[in-house]
Amino acid sequence: MNNKVLSAYDYFLIAGVICSNALYSFFSQNVDLTGSIAGIAGVLCVVLVAKGSIWNYAFGVVNVSLYAYISYKAALYGDAGLNALYYLPMQFVGWYSWRKRGASFSRDNSVKNSDTRVRARRMTAIQRVALAAFCAAAVVGFGFLLMYFDDPQPFKDSATTVLSIVAQALMAMAFMEQWVLWIITNVLSVVMWCICVARGQAHAEVMVIMWIFYLLNSLNGLRVWLRLSKN
Repeated sequence: MNNKVLSAYDYFLIAGVICSNALYSFFSQNVDLTGSIAGIAGVLCVVLVAKGSIWNYAFGVVNVSLYAYISYKAALYGDAGLNALYYLPMQFVGWYSWRKRGASFSRDNSVKNSDTRVRARRMTAIQRVALAAFCAAAVVGFGFLLMYFDDPQPFKDSATTVLSIVAQALMAMAFMEQWVLWIITNVLSVVMWCICVARGQAHAEVMVIMWIFYLLNSLNGLRVWLRLSKN
């Protein structure tokens, strides 16, 4: 199935994160190149995920590499380890898995700006209950572990870490339910980075911008994947 890759809403998200970073640099008189590249690459990645496009993984490699570095500097060790040790290799796992599920870039030169989307699917009710129970237990357990290692925001960091790990795995397997977890993760991440802004952490302002656009995209992603997984 060939479809236009990007909609008007997708272009709004991409233009929005670029303009937001440019305005932040202008008013703060500080060009945060690392944070801006991470944010823009991240939004491009998640926009393409929402469309079921395999090319999200190319931008994902750039985003997770830079985000791991930024999180480490902000002492968010859960997020840093998640991106460096899990997200980065999962970009290649996901690329392979989506290719197996039919996603590819169109070779039809007569169809411009087109893509073959991944074949999405849904969990059963029992699988959803098991998923919720596992996530809740893992978040609490990992939160206490991060507290032991003096993480400044242990349970927020734990929730974003655990839910992201599970959501990334669901994404690689093309399950629609990933978007519920992404929405929760994005809300928590906005809160977490706002706290970092208050504490004066480097790159925190542009990370807030990035996560707000992630949240907007995840809401759209849920809508699109409900349709993609309908059958």
